[in-house]
Amino acid sequence: MGSGAGTHEGVESGGTAVAAALAGAPARLRQVRTQRRLTLAEVAHETGISRSTLSRLETGQRRPTLELLLALSETYRVPLDDLVGAPDVGDPRIRLKPGRVKGRTVIPLSRQPDSMQAWKIVIPTDKVHPEPRAHDGHEWLYVLSGRMRLVLGDKDWILGPGEIAEFDTQVPHWFGSTGEAPAEILSIFGRPGERMNDRTPEH
Repeated sequence: MGSGAGTHEGVESGGTAVAAALAGAPARLRQVRTQRRLTLAEVAHETGISRSTLSRLETGQRRPTLELLLALSETYRVPLDDLVGAPDVGDPRIRLKPGRVKGRTVIPLSRQPDSMQAWKIVIPTDKVHPEPRAHDGHEWLYVLSGRMRLVLGDKDWILGPGEIAEFDTQVPHWFGSTGEAPAEILSIFGRPGERMNDRTPEH
């Protein structure tokens, strides 16, 4: 009986913590978007989420789902925790939670909002149509497996396993599949002013 009561108490406590974290999501979503100097229309275009849904998320009229938060996390280049203010549960283990953004499987590998952001991305074979976008920052892409197509400005490259690309994200860019097979990549994104120590030679 005592064990059951303890379990119930733990579940209730966890639910309260989650509710508190989600309660602060609207203000955080609005703050991050404002810091990125993006309009609702621009975010809607980048994520595929309707402008009305984005507005309702920021005003608290709609409860955020993992799918919506992951899309916004990828677009804003911040960890999920930074969007919802997830409480510190005292567990040092990082639980990688994959999600889908624009048909890709995305796994966040970093949690610190003020540092570079790392992601593992699985690109399906059908992601072959370029949709270039530009935003502040700097990005590094490392191909783990498969072959990736990278469109950067007016240039078009094919990268294979072990190859790296580094570029200013203010240049319109897109990366996707060659149409042959899925590709797995690591993406590291740095905000303006952040740089990695090693420079990658031009391809």
